[in-house]
Amino acid sequence: MSIAENVARIRAEMEAAAIAAGRDPKQILLCAATKMNDADAVRQAIAAGVDCCGENRVQELVAKLADNAYEGAPVHFIGHLQTNKVKQVVGKVDLIQSVDSLRLLEAIQKEAAKQGIIQDILLEINVGNEESKTGMPLEEFPKILEQMSNFGNVRLRGLMTIPPICENSTDSRKFFQEIYNLAVDIRAKKDDNIRVDVLSYGMSDDFQEAIACGSTMIRVGTAIFGARDYGKSHP
Repeated sequence: MSIAENVARIRAEMEAAAIAAGRDPKQILLCAATKMNDADAVRQAIAAGVDCCGENRVQELVAKLADNAYEGAPVHFIGHLQTNKVKQVVGKVDLIQSVDSLRLLEAIQKEAAKQGIIQDILLEINVGNEESKTGMPLEEFPKILEQMSNFGNVRLRGLMTIPPICENSTDSRKFFQEIYNLAVDIRAKKDDNIRVDVLSYGMSDDFQEAIACGSTMIRVGTAIFGARDYGKSHP
């Protein structure tokens, strides 16, 4: 199937999942996870109507920005971000979804202040406390949230997570629900730079369950572009 056909199919599945959950399908955005896909594939996804593109690697982001690959859609950074690469991302993307430590938050604040901008971010939570995954442990989250008012050039828009791999996709629901409950708690805070309106969870294999548990943005790569070719060279 073509990228356009895949996007149309996913849209239909998103709509069905939203209606089943008693939600408005328009509340859920489709983020195309563009890792290891070239500029042409990205343009096809945007033409097919994805809401935004999510890039995992700084090198690919830089190359595709230079090629105007994301024209017509917002671009987000969704991969692990090293502090020494922050200046290549801050101000270049609409949203950094993967802020996973106080150190990274401080680096983003410093660069955003230097540029005189407000950088929108999500805090990435390692909801399963897995050593193999990025994201802050659940126990660190309250400490970082308490310090958000110190970061005047950063705006917290919500949370992101990747749950543990489950044998049954419905088992992911308890992890998604945990993040949703955290977001409800955050919304009670009145800090000027906290506006929790984005919950980014759900991917190709489990986005229906994520939508049932309050996700406002699913990140889909394989179901849009097909299986990634890890033997192929990329920017």
